[in-house]
Amino acid sequence: MLQQERLHRIQTLLSRVQRLTTERIMNELNTSRETARRDIIELDAMGLARRVHGGIVSIEDVATEAPLNVRYAQQTKEKRAIARAALQHLKTGQTVFIDAGSTTSILAEELRTLSGLTIITNSLQVVLNLSMANESDPLQHEIILLGGRIQHRPQTQGDLVIAEIERYQADVALLSAVGVSAEQGASSFYSEEACIAAAMMKHSQQLILMADHSKLDVVSRVRYAKKQEISILITDQAAQARVDIDNYRKQLQKVILV
Repeated sequence: MLQQERLHRIQTLLSRVQRLTTERIMNELNTSRETARRDIIELDAMGLARRVHGGIVSIEDVATEAPLNVRYAQQTKEKRAIARAALQHLKTGQTVFIDAGSTTSILAEELRTLSGLTIITNSLQVVLNLSMANESDPLQHEIILLGGRIQHRPQTQGDLVIAEIERYQADVALLSAVGVSAEQGASSFYSEEACIAAAMMKHSQQLILMADHSKLDVVSRVRYAKKQEISILITDQAAQARVDIDNYRKQLQKVILV
């Protein structure tokens, strides 16, 4: 079989399943591991797919991000378990950065069980979830909403947000990600969101990254944290079947499965 035909067949498969392991390509095309690896490298070089550990993923799967209301309903159980695990690393009196995302929105709901934090965020949804209580009830935390431009997404962004972040020094940055890779670190689809996440990380003593299994082995457009800058990655148990979790443990400082 000519390489062009193999590449076409791999692309057809990717359009249906979004992700292929090297072993599946070998089986589907009846080729050797070396041939499958060459085809993966070629598709990656052509920009038609993205090479990841153990295989290849659809470029559509890597590059785009669904709206918040859609993401909020995806892997909700896993995201809530991840959020609850993140709470175990927080202490009363700490200052915490939280970025905008579906997992951090769920985190904000769980944070209502704690008190005494200073929470700095650019997410309108995080602020809303933190303050959803009876009007007569005092807020459990000091909440600071970073000022900036609001467009179509429920968050502030732009240079004003970055400038405000630089005024603070936090204990922890609790961030979400569009993609996480053991080799490439954490990435986002939108450059402005990546810049905000990078600034929060820079002005924190510790970065805790929260990502369900669907975000692992995915590299989006803009990287904001190198692998060595991630203090803790919290993900769910399904990651063990999706990726080489031992490789994440080797590359990152700490990985927690919930």
